Amino acid sequence: MALQDNGIKTGLKIKTYTNIIFDLDGTLVDSVEGVTGSVRYALDKFGIKTGETELKSFIGPPLQCSFRERYGFNEEEVRQAIEWFRSDYREKGVYESSLYPFVQEMLDKLDRSGKRVFLATSKATCFAEIILCHLKIDHYFADVSGATLDGKRVEKKDVLAHLFEQNSFIDQSKTAMVGDREHDIVGARAFGLDSFAVTYGYGSEEELRQACPSYYAHSVLALTEMLLNSGL
Repeated sequence: MALQDNGIKTGLKIKTYTNIIFDLDGTLVDSVEGVTGSVRYALDKFGIKTGETELKSFIGPPLQCSFRERYGFNEEEVRQAIEWFRSDYREKGVYESSLYPFVQEMLDKLDRSGKRVFLATSKATCFAEIILCHLKIDHYFADVSGATLDGKRVEKKDVLAHLFEQNSFIDQSKTAMVGDREHDIVGARAFGLDSFAVTYGYGSEEELRQACPSYYAHSVLALTEMLLNSGL
């Protein structure tokens, strides 16, 4: 199905959404410096050297999956890698994220329009909350759901399940998920949610195409317009 310039599949009309669930890294914030620096720190401890492209691939998916799938780490090595990552990330990496241009303006417009905004991220909840507070956008979010440090909740579908359990008032038929990786789109589909794939993040065009999102947004400004004008 062809896409119009605004990312809407030709012939489709955007529904009206009361609740908007955002991913964090690659959707609201550029976290390349902080995440890749801490991944590099962990890999250096194993004597593994890798390039920027490989490091950037860690942004978005659960760390457990990335360390296991990319380097064949066993469970003990995965545990150790994550421990080293977190020690570095907690000290400095968590403060090395920046808002994409126009994100604050988008959140402000959604808030003034009466939309409820939530966060669902595979990043540990404690780190996500620090980032939102550090960037002064925490007050826009009705709730934040992230991964647990014990590894029991890391997949996006599990993060979303926790969000819905904690906010039983959410009408999922009027809820959309916004993210930049296939995990966001697949997680949304598990709950029958429509999804917006943002193409300015860390997911490749091929990855997003295969995930089959409901809509595409090629910029924060385009995403803002689509979310505010949904149902029109």
